[in-house]
Amino acid sequence: MAGLPPQIPSSLQIYDSYTVDPEWQLKFTTIWCTALGVAIVVSLPTFVRSLRNGRSLKGFFGVSECLGKGGYAAVAREDIPPPRPRPKRGAEAIWHSIASVRHWTLPYVGLNILQMSIILAYLAVVLLCVIKDAPLISNPNRAGFLAVAQIPIVFLFATKNSILSLLLGPGNGYEKLNYIHRMSGRLMFLSACIHGSLWIRNHLQYGLPIIGQQKETSGVATLAVLGIIVLTSLRPVRRLFYQVFFVVHVLTFVAFFVTVRYHTLYAAPWIFPALAFFGADAFLRFLRYRIKDAKLSAPDQLMTLVHVQDCDDGWLAGQHVQLRVFFSNRAFESHPFTILSGPPNRSCFNHSGMILAARVNGDWTRELNAYTRNEQDPSVCVSEKQSGGERSCVPVHVMIDGPYGGSSVDLGQYETVLLVAGGSGATFTIGLLDDIVFRCIKAGRRHGERTRRIEFVWYIRSFGHIAWFAEMLTEIAILAAGTSLDIHFSIFVTCLCDPEAVPFIPNSDVKLDRPPVYTLLCETAGLSRPSSLESAVAEEDKPFSAAQPHAGGGVAVCASGPESLVVETRNAVARLGVGNALKLGGVVVHVESFAL
Repeated sequence: MAGLPPQIPSSLQIYDSYTVDPEWQLKFTTIWCTALGVAIVVSLPTFVRSLRNGRSLKGFFGVSECLGKGGYAAVAREDIPPPRPRPKRGAEAIWHSIASVRHWTLPYVGLNILQMSIILAYLAVVLLCVIKDAPLISNPNRAGFLAVAQIPIVFLFATKNSILSLLLGPGNGYEKLNYIHRMSGRLMFLSACIHGSLWIRNHLQYGLPIIGQQKETSGVATLAVLGIIVLTSLRPVRRLFYQVFFVVHVLTFVAFFVTVRYHTLYAAPWIFPALAFFGADAFLRFLRYRIKDAKLSAPDQLMTLVHVQDCDDGWLAGQHVQLRVFFSNRAFESHPFTILSGPPNRSCFNHSGMILAARVNGDWTRELNAYTRNEQDPSVCVSEKQSGGERSCVPVHVMIDGPYGGSSVDLGQYETVLLVAGGSGATFTIGLLDDIVFRCIKAGRRHGERTRRIEFVWYIRSFGHIAWFAEMLTEIAILAAGTSLDIHFSIFVTCLCDPEAVPFIPNSDVKLDRPPVYTLLCETAGLSRPSSLESAVAEEDKPFSAAQPHAGGGVAVCASGPESLVVETRNAVARLGVGNALKLGGVVVHVESFAL
């Protein structure tokens, strides 16, 4: 056709990666931003509800100290019964019942079905954007562009003070989102490996030098730095050498920014958002830092209690803080610890300040316990204990950063509550128990709390461990006695150690046993435990007895402790099935794993 220039066949056209590949960066970013937006929209009702009741912004700027004498004025001690039972068979119950299936978790993996689905979808998107219409063998730049495009998402899910934790609602702190940070970092390394290995192959094929020019040398250095980050971030390294992992992580990500910036000019637009996320996190963390006086006490060689003074508000039950204790030569280490109770004006316990419990499990906690036992004055401890005061005997200075995390479940919305803890994981469940008992009894159910029955389950290795928190559990049991709130404590000991060291706790059972969480869940919810698949199906089809005391009012399950216990609890809830969950009015679960 006259007037038109000749067209070059597509097979003969040179692939312009510096024009096409940035477009795939934008496509990848659009996809994950859209998915994130959908998650935020789905979480919007929870976010709005948490804004109304003040849970979202509680402690946003750190813990606070009440300088005045005012405080919470509790209502007169009068047993106010819960609202009339209302079966939760609406859309909320249906949603929770269907969603309970997503809690199925594979052992040793630590990810449930929903989390694994997110990871697989992320992997599929990355591979699609890397492979689609890209001549990787001759021009592997696409993989490098996609590696750089993942920098913002890696840092977005790495920071403790992420905007996502606020928008996704309570209980979705950095520790719940960190798995995306780890997986996206590994897939960024995978993309970089595809880019680097094919690039090295081409240079070897054509006899070109691999190291020499700035671009080549900085590229190899970037890949090496990413390899160090990934290898030192593997779970065995994190668990056995956490301080080494932390220091290497901080130093290498700075080195990564430097090397990748020298390697390509196209990295700058993706580095700046990551620096913005990091800067915002550092600024908010600075606002949350508090240096306080504290006292240490050691009930035994396995537990150290930290009583932080002048902390009256600014956290929710179940949240944790990063604690730094200025003792010996360990002042530069900080570790996460769950707050053992609610704020003094929202707690059943007669105490002031913040209480933390450090179970001996590593060099730092072992040295803290030894320091406390060596420094404390036994005579002072005995006199303080007899006078009803705190057993804290060793004064120290501490720095706290937080609070973070918390429960995604409002226990007051459910008539039946099952709290499951393993070992020192009881710090989390005791905090939740303290909060809900206060709201139901001392605060007179002023927000319409519906909780009627609470089953507190604690798995421990020795009878002597009961003494760690026996006083707190006894105080709660006495407070709830004779009220409309039915609380029962089931303590299961897995080893016949110190059988004579069993303190008395009202309305409790202490047994040398280790029953499955699923059995305890069925008993607490009023379901008979099926012994086979056929009976399980029959159980779902069987009419649900309306005479059961808390039938249809919903069941909330919260668990904390070792990863194996967390996985077992998730699978126990998922095993109930949609049918039983609907009959119960919906079953929700929140877990806290004490693992790195």
